[in-house]
Amino acid sequence: MGDRAKHPIIIGITGNIGSGKSTVAALLRSWGYPVLDLDELAARARENKKVELKRLFPEAFAGEELDRRALAQLVFSDPERLKALEDLLHPEVRRLLAEELARIKAPLIFLEIPLLFEKGWEAHLDGTLLVAAPVEERVRRVVARSGLSREEVLARERAQMPEEEKRKRATWVLENQGGLKELEEGLREILARIQERFGLS
Repeated sequence: MGDRAKHPIIIGITGNIGSGKSTVAALLRSWGYPVLDLDELAARARENKKVELKRLFPEAFAGEELDRRALAQLVFSDPERLKALEDLLHPEVRRLLAEELARIKAPLIFLEIPLLFEKGWEAHLDGTLLVAAPVEERVRRVVARSGLSREEVLARERAQMPEEEKRKRATWVLENQGGLKELEEGLREILARIQERFGLS
């Protein structure tokens, strides 16, 4: 147990659109747990690799500014260009993540990863926490906060792995169907199970 500081337990947090994974990440941060956001690391990776990105995808730039929507349209309709993008950015994301993990001195670290199962991240983690909610509830939340239409939200939902499949793969499932109090209680229960499983309590 003495080498826990060198080898922290790393748990991935995920959930389909509108599930509340960012709320769970915010709760964990407020309770003093380190939480890294893979989307933030990806944004840093895009900035670090801007020169290479502009060379590969000049159509996605307006001057020096990357248009992320234009980039998405370019790559998601072309598997070869998507692979070129991933080959450029994924090593940089992993490098930035390794830097952050080396910097944090804590026995338990959480990673917020939207496409955790879709991208095979579970192979690199000690466990996975799925935040789950009924699809109609999730659609309602996203429409209310984002201005997207119901159809747009459902299109994004269809682009993700079905929640039912993620439930089968996840180490822990946190139901988010009630209010914040119920979510906090469920999260504390799962934290206790994580600490017990890895001898952290």
